[in-house]
Amino acid sequence: MGLLAAVLLAALLPGFSAPQMLWPDEPSHICSFQSLSGKDSEFCRGNLEVIYPELGDVGCTYIPTCHQSRWRISREWGSPQVLYPQAKKSKKYVVMLVDPDAPSRADPRRRFWRHWLLTDVPGAELRTGELRGRVLTEYARPTPPPRSGYHRYQLRLYEQPEGERIILGPEERISAGSWSLQNFVERFRLGSPVASTQFLTKHHED
Repeated sequence: MGLLAAVLLAALLPGFSAPQMLWPDEPSHICSFQSLSGKDSEFCRGNLEVIYPELGDVGCTYIPTCHQSRWRISREWGSPQVLYPQAKKSKKYVVMLVDPDAPSRADPRRRFWRHWLLTDVPGAELRTGELRGRVLTEYARPTPPPRSGYHRYQLRLYEQPEGERIILGPEERISAGSWSLQNFVERFRLGSPVASTQFLTKHHED
């Protein structure tokens, strides 16, 4: 079966996303993305994009194994671009990336693991994807432990209440794990996320 026929056949299968060419000059290098389904897909709402080099927007997908993508997202690439075209230029936002499956989805006793936390992010920056804001937790790459299965990495976007100065408490600054996300949200009156998305990945050798 030829490559084109194989791609067309795969496109008919459920959960298949259109393949992305990582190297346009070499058309044989094709990465196929599998979309999330069921409850995992329901978390994705609001057209929030999380963009990594070469992969593009990985929101609501499994990170593919091709081209060492799982190794590179956990060992090489830095923080992603976060794009939210609907952001209001006059507003500020809170951006967080958390792992609710630490150390595993079957035993999430260290949830939520905080991988990135930004406050005071201007809406204009979310429209371009280049975030600065005020860093409360430096970006930590997704690094699922070996043999712990797939982990969800959830990107949550909140509108920051006007005049609210958001900080982490002493215990929160000591450890990124076992973070009481709900307590943090309630403490600073963040309400529900205006948009959210997630991607799933596992240890690159599994």
